[in-house]
Amino acid sequence: MQNWNQIIEKLDYAFQPIIYSHTGKIYAVEALIRNVQNIPGLSAIDDLFNMAFNDDYLYELDLQLREKAIQRFSEIEIDNLRLFYNLDNRIIYNKNFSMGNTSKILKKYNLNKNNICFELSEKGTSIEQNALSTMIQRYKEEGFTIAIDDFGIGVSGLKLLYFSEAHIIKLDRYFISNIDQDSKKKLFCSSIIEMAHIMGMQVIAEGVETAKEFYTCKDIGADFIQGFLVQKPTIEIEEIKSIYNNMVTLINEDKRNSPNTTIDEEFIEPIVALNVNTSLYELFVHVKESTRNNFVPIVDEYDNFLGIIYESDIKKISYSQYGLSLAQNKTFSSTLIKYLKPALSVEISWGIDKILEMYNLNSKDSLGIFITQSNKYRGFINLNSLLTLSYKRNIEIATNQNPLTKLPGNNQIEKFIEKTLKKIQKSITHIIYFDFNDFKPFNDIYGFRLGDRAILVFSELLQKRYPKDTFIAHIGGDDFFVGLRDHKFEEVFELTNNVQIEFKNSMENLYSKKDKENGFIMAKDRFNVERSFNLLSVSSAIIEINSKSNINNFDSTLNVLKKASKGSAKPISSIL
Repeated sequence: MQNWNQIIEKLDYAFQPIIYSHTGKIYAVEALIRNVQNIPGLSAIDDLFNMAFNDDYLYELDLQLREKAIQRFSEIEIDNLRLFYNLDNRIIYNKNFSMGNTSKILKKYNLNKNNICFELSEKGTSIEQNALSTMIQRYKEEGFTIAIDDFGIGVSGLKLLYFSEAHIIKLDRYFISNIDQDSKKKLFCSSIIEMAHIMGMQVIAEGVETAKEFYTCKDIGADFIQGFLVQKPTIEIEEIKSIYNNMVTLINEDKRNSPNTTIDEEFIEPIVALNVNTSLYELFVHVKESTRNNFVPIVDEYDNFLGIIYESDIKKISYSQYGLSLAQNKTFSSTLIKYLKPALSVEISWGIDKILEMYNLNSKDSLGIFITQSNKYRGFINLNSLLTLSYKRNIEIATNQNPLTKLPGNNQIEKFIEKTLKKIQKSITHIIYFDFNDFKPFNDIYGFRLGDRAILVFSELLQKRYPKDTFIAHIGGDDFFVGLRDHKFEEVFELTNNVQIEFKNSMENLYSKKDKENGFIMAKDRFNVERSFNLLSVSSAIIEINSKSNINNFDSTLNVLKKASKGSAKPISSIL
């Protein structure tokens, strides 16, 4: 058996900040063990915990390390800060495992449960994975925040996301590294974030090291950022900052928020919230004076939204045997936490579309949705306002989309180009212009019905063949626009070439047997002269826009390419 007291004495903790992706303000720090290499026979942190597990000392080790981390964390002089602490799932199998020890440690250092988040990992052995769901439920029952660490690299994956009901997931750094250059990673992470948000979870992008990785993570909806770009782990707690100005600068330089996703302040009702430490007497008085709503929002000392207390529950308390005397006793002290009920809440940065989707999926017992900003309570959107928002959003979408293909129209195209030209220093963008060849004679001979069908086939082909994050729009008629960010030119060229080939082949099925065999149709040209025209195909022009591009040449370059590409069987391309 090892001398564990001596081993623990040699260990220390470094802290790495986790910040809000939209403000640069600190949200939490993660405690990371240091000095494992100073222990003979050990080279990695996993070795330390495996050795403790084999010695049946894992839980005891964890409790001592837990107190060391909490003690050092308590010395950081930043308000409303949380500690992310990694748990080894296997501790639950230790014969000495018991509940309530963390609360005792937190009380010792004048902290509470809101100050700590336990990170549980889905990676590791089958023993660790089997223990994971049990651990999550145990700590959730005690009222602690739970984060799933290393998400995406374990075997349980989406099943864990579905069943765990964790509060936060951390995308493993494998998926974040070079995410700006890897369309598959971007697709994977954006899908996970989308699902997590709809299920009421927040997401941390872990291991962010470059500005481009940060912008990509922010764009796909990551709530928090952690990584060397913000700050490396540090043992010196005075180096931890309440706000990271380097990130604030990046955020301020990145003005890409779409007005379509913002929520008008007029829809957010600023219902007064009470502090969780408010007395029952004050709660009763508040409810008596505020008759507009049948609930009271509850926040903590930092205005973080905790939940609600229903008027019906308050009445039950007041009608109980001792309720009235408690209400009249102004000196009676009792936290409201025991009366709290969970309520549907979303971050304002998630935007209208996600808020509406979340409400539709979780609206069974809800009269609206609570809005937070960086976890702080902002207000409430009631059902009528949600219906109005939904109606306005549908009108907005309908107004800005092509009536035939339902794709974005010219307004969105102009906005996409405007944003692209503003941020050429941050990413590479490829813009593709598509134009049908010999579409008018096809329409004249086969009619508008088949002409519309050809347009719809091409629209579906673009949406099927290009990555999910591609901007696809319909200029009008037989002209289409595609924009891709952070993709390699070779990939874009190959995709576009394949689209041209596939469209040409699929269009042959719209022609009569005779015209198909001939490989052309006879129709009148614009001068009313009958002549032969090739079967339908599409041409394309690709423009690459990068940090060296001269944006003043955009229009002229596009016009030259469009003319050069007409009738070409392969994409015509140029760098702006």
